Amino acid sequence: MNKKWAVKRITINLASTESEKLEQYCAITGRPATDIIRELIRSLPMSQAEVSQSSQVVFTKEVAHTQQSVSLG
Repeated sequence: MNKKWAVKRITINLASTESEKLEQYCAITGRPATDIIRELIRSLPMSQAEVSQSSQVVFTKEVAHTQQSVSLG
């Protein structure tokens, strides 16, 4: 059975570290980059409340990581 896709092709620019991370993840999981990127896009928050909550979680993780780096450094 063939899947019919309404295709919109996009090009993204990645830093070398981002590209390497994606390639490593694909190698570990055995999945193509396209599937991984689609999955990440599908997981994006779609309401203002979800966006706000997601942004707060990211900010909290970044602060915690920065604090850890400062205490280790």
